[in-house]
Amino acid sequence: MSSFGHSFGFDPGYGYGLEGLLAVGAPSEPADFGAFWVGRRDAAARVDPRPLLGDVVEERDGFRVHEVFYDALGGRCAALLALPRHGPVHHGFVIGHGYGGRHEAGADLPLPLPRSAAILPIAPGLPALGLRPGVPPDPDGHVLHGIGSRDTYLVGDCVAAVWGAASALLELVPSPALRGRRLGYLGESFGGGIGALALPWDDRFAAARLTVPTFGNHPLRCTLPCTGSGESVRTHVRRHPEALDVLAYFDAATAAAHLDIPVLSACALFDPVVPPPGQFAVHNALAGPRPLEVLDAGHFPYPGEPEQRRHLGQVTSEFFGSWMR
Repeated sequence: MSSFGHSFGFDPGYGYGLEGLLAVGAPSEPADFGAFWVGRRDAAARVDPRPLLGDVVEERDGFRVHEVFYDALGGRCAALLALPRHGPVHHGFVIGHGYGGRHEAGADLPLPLPRSAAILPIAPGLPALGLRPGVPPDPDGHVLHGIGSRDTYLVGDCVAAVWGAASALLELVPSPALRGRRLGYLGESFGGGIGALALPWDDRFAAARLTVPTFGNHPLRCTLPCTGSGESVRTHVRRHPEALDVLAYFDAATAAAHLDIPVLSACALFDPVVPPPGQFAVHNALAGPRPLEVLDAGHFPYPGEPEQRRHLGQVTSEFFGSWMR
């Protein structure tokens, strides 16, 4: 069991060791869980993305990074598009961000495979390009927006933004190499949970990496204090327990049981922001090949973090190289 000096008023390891974390399951799913998501995906597929390539915001590591705007189910979205400066595109990635926002694409470059392009959608409503007036820009408010109904909960629009981003990428980068089940997904924290919710219903993806994913096993995570947006959800559920009925449709562990493509998980033993039992619930439920990298901590600086992150990068390149030939 990992332990670090900290000043939190709770244990960010939550009393779990690795064996216990590997035994955390997913909650029972609503009877119409699959039908709900297939219906949303079908509706999203009818939306013309109408992508607009905007200004260049950065050039680095052999990429030119543009602003991009596109339509998705729920409204107009923004993203960044990383295009290789030279040579044809052989691989495509959609990259989801955490609640820290998408301030720059540099942290996501270089990409796991050479000759790749990537679209990096910005969650609807988040600064600076989220394009959703009236949506709280702070994580605590954002994660609760519309939570009164499964049809209005903002997390559903964030999932749709991933589907729309994939459509925009395929239209902006019309490479024959990207057609079919050819895309990869990378998502960390918020982006990891959104990826687990989005990918089971979209057959354009070949493989994914989910790093310290959130939204796993809501009934359990709503009993665990944290410093992240999950604390806002936990507090809300204490006052409005009926919200768990809505959250049941947005449980990343429940969705993971429908996700049969290869997924590399990177889950932490110690994490004050995204409780590890929720992370491992997502990994444990995955229906396809599911290699696991165990991190000493997530959302917390620790000795050895740079080495573990470098190793994860190497494993990630090998993983996608095996499944996205």
